[in-house]
Amino acid sequence: MRKKWVMAVAVLACTAFATWVAVAAAAPEKKAATKVTLQLKWVTQAQFAGYYAALEKGYYDKAGLDVTIKVGGPSITPETVVAGKRAEFGIDWLPNLFATREKGSNLVSIAQVFARSGMTELTWRDTGINTIKKMQGKKVGVWCCGNEPELFAALNKNGIDPKNSSDVTIVNQPFDMQLFLKRQVDAAAAMTYNELAQVLETKNPKTGKLYTMKDLNVFKMSDPKVGTGMLEDNVFVRDDWIADKANQETAVKFLKASFQGWIYCRDHMAECVNFVLKNGSLLGKGHQTWMMNEINAITWPSPRGIGLPPPGAVAQTAKIARTYGVIKSLPKGATNYAYAAKAVAQLKKEKVNVTGASWKKATVKVTVGGK
Repeated sequence: MRKKWVMAVAVLACTAFATWVAVAAAAPEKKAATKVTLQLKWVTQAQFAGYYAALEKGYYDKAGLDVTIKVGGPSITPETVVAGKRAEFGIDWLPNLFATREKGSNLVSIAQVFARSGMTELTWRDTGINTIKKMQGKKVGVWCCGNEPELFAALNKNGIDPKNSSDVTIVNQPFDMQLFLKRQVDAAAAMTYNELAQVLETKNPKTGKLYTMKDLNVFKMSDPKVGTGMLEDNVFVRDDWIADKANQETAVKFLKASFQGWIYCRDHMAECVNFVLKNGSLLGKGHQTWMMNEINAITWPSPRGIGLPPPGAVAQTAKIARTYGVIKSLPKGATNYAYAAKAVAQLKKEKVNVTGASWKKATVKVTVGGK
């Protein structure tokens, strides 16, 4: 009996092993994730929340991508990183890409995430500098290294040559608002989502209370009265990289997952703020909450779908850049939104809201020091 029992067990074991082998052989081998790197324009902050959301929510992973996000900084130029093959994808302002391509780079914009400009120039209301024209003869701050085009265009439009020190003194502004707060410049560059909040998060030493919008003149580049707003954060790659069919598929996957991240941040602002803080933001929760709200405001609504620029916006950016000396002419092949269009089409097919037509800006309370 014992011999029969042992033989029966052996037969069962063999049968089970054979079944496992058959199942294993039939199961498709899991494909290794495609590794890609994204180079940000600046440090970790809500300006890039959609990409962090795509990482945290598993959208990249689901798309079969292993994405590394590299932070930027004052000494990092995203175009140089991507052109040097140290990243597949980069984020920067569109006129900068135009200027870089005109100089011979092989970079191409494949998605336009921000639908409108977030750049402003600030003055103190009590100075009486209440127009761009009144900046003539003044000390005007702006960040270097590719962040100047919108302001320089606004100055040129008002008869002020930024390259002529007799017209205006251009000050290389640090990446904070201390020169402005100490009144060491008459005007200072400020993004709606960042430096403007830094001023409002600061106490007026004369009153002990936070500064308010009533203390400031805010010149938005996107305001028709200024009229030099250009498209900012776009996603770009190398021409030779995107020429490969496999990379084209990777690009669509990357854009789709990234767009899902931005859509998530549109609908879950507080959670996306936490994603940013988790990934090493140097600025506090209050500041990042302000930023997330303002980033949503320049992203949504997106009339054609996120990643696809509003009608005429690219031409307007090129015209302003050309008119005011940023570029001589729009370089051929500088944009290709076919991959963004495919990503949007896939999301639409999945019944995802890609336009955010009903999105409403939230009211965010300013906190001392952005804490």
